[in-house]
Amino acid sequence: MSELVASGSGSVLAVDADPNFNLGLLLGQEVTETVADIREDFMEKKLDPPTGMSKERMIEYGIQKAVQECEGFDLLTMGRPEGPGCYCAVNHNLREVVDSISKSYRYVVIDNEAGMEHLSRRTTRDVEHLLVVTDPTQRGIMAAERIAEMREELDIRIENAYLILNRLVNGIPEPLQARIDQLDIPFVGVIPANDELTAFEFNGRPLVELGDNSPVYQAVVAILENIL
Repeated sequence: MSELVASGSGSVLAVDADPNFNLGLLLGQEVTETVADIREDFMEKKLDPPTGMSKERMIEYGIQKAVQECEGFDLLTMGRPEGPGCYCAVNHNLREVVDSISKSYRYVVIDNEAGMEHLSRRTTRDVEHLLVVTDPTQRGIMAAERIAEMREELDIRIENAYLILNRLVNGIPEPLQARIDQLDIPFVGVIPANDELTAFEFNGRPLVELGDNSPVYQAVVAILENIL
């Protein structure tokens, strides 16, 4: 996020699509309203649009209010999962509106929960770069492989997919490298384990406060330059 904003190459929208949403915390922003809040208003309060306004236009207006203007980027938080009852129709409307809003930005960065079903169901259907981030273990690589295979089955148009190892100490062990070489997904880099980053997480400090000299920041920049 910081590198995209600093590059000045276009507007950035950050979307927190994880039901256990915490992207705002990492970016130093307090989330005041979520898309789920809007959805629940329609489902529980059965809101009717004012005369002359369609339901889609009313949802669009609500989501536009939920987009938080931050320093250098905007933030949209999807929020908690659905409650009881059928949410198919309103979820369809929400997805259409999010797709429409996304077209106003040069970059849309989506923080998704583990797996891909949530991305297909609740956010967007067009992905230029899918980053599959895993811990450096055989189990993590296996999960990444399943996600890579799953991308062909979901209702998402994905142009490129990449594998990233997170929290790696020292180099990549030979057995792990051999497993990575077998995958049908390009490996684009490593984000190293870092004591400063760990301290940030213990203290709840926003990760955007990591300095440009941080090994984590530099690793992410290198990965972005490789991809973009």
